[in-house]
Amino acid sequence: MLILLPPSEGKTPAVKGPAVEWESLSFPELNPYRAKVLDSLGTVSAHEDALALLGVGASLKDDVERNTRLHAEPAAPAHQVYSGVLYDALGFNSMTPAQRRKATESILVVSALWGAIGFGDHVPAYRLSMGTALPDVGRLASFWKPNLNAALAERAEGELLVDCRSSTYAAAWAPPAPQTVTVNVFNEANGKRTVVSHFAKHTRGEFARHLLTRRGKVPATPDQLLKAAKEVWMAELVSGTARKPHALNIILGS
Repeated sequence: MLILLPPSEGKTPAVKGPAVEWESLSFPELNPYRAKVLDSLGTVSAHEDALALLGVGASLKDDVERNTRLHAEPAAPAHQVYSGVLYDALGFNSMTPAQRRKATESILVVSALWGAIGFGDHVPAYRLSMGTALPDVGRLASFWKPNLNAALAERAEGELLVDCRSSTYAAAWAPPAPQTVTVNVFNEANGKRTVVSHFAKHTRGEFARHLLTRRGKVPATPDQLLKAAKEVWMAELVSGTARKPHALNIILGS
């Protein structure tokens, strides 16, 4: 089982420590592409209109300024750098050592800057969204898509892929549909079902935690994943096709 997560918008910078060691990152074949994105990001972030170019507000000025020195910024494990609703619900720090090892082995984060990294990879905090277009790179989802297809094919082989990414990050890599299950969250009240947006992050984080901490065999098929979800939530599985992944719908009550 491989769990695909988006990064968090907010990140917790490392206080001290060495800078990112490129060759220690998962999928080192992505390093030339990572370097290209990082260099373009540094140039844009040093521009007088950097906030507008990156589509962020004045409150993130320090984050954008940090983008100009990412080669030298302290790095920390991805599970420490990424924070926010989904990662709070995942609760890596409250897991047992065995559960943490399982999380580190099972989670991949699809990133606008790094392409894809393992949960234990050491990276600096940065500010960049997959929806951004950078000079000489273009729209990041389009830039990463062919490169991630090549780099992740072997890692994904034979795995059940539990896709907890948002649509913005899902656009950067479409894993093999027959072995992929996207996780959707709905609210149901008075017989009416509505899509959950912000709170979906929390539920996806809880679901990822449940998969990593529950007892029993690791789900290996979409049906087994549905069974695991039903241990906690009301859920349904919509079967996919050769080109469309399965969909696990988690239903929350009012």
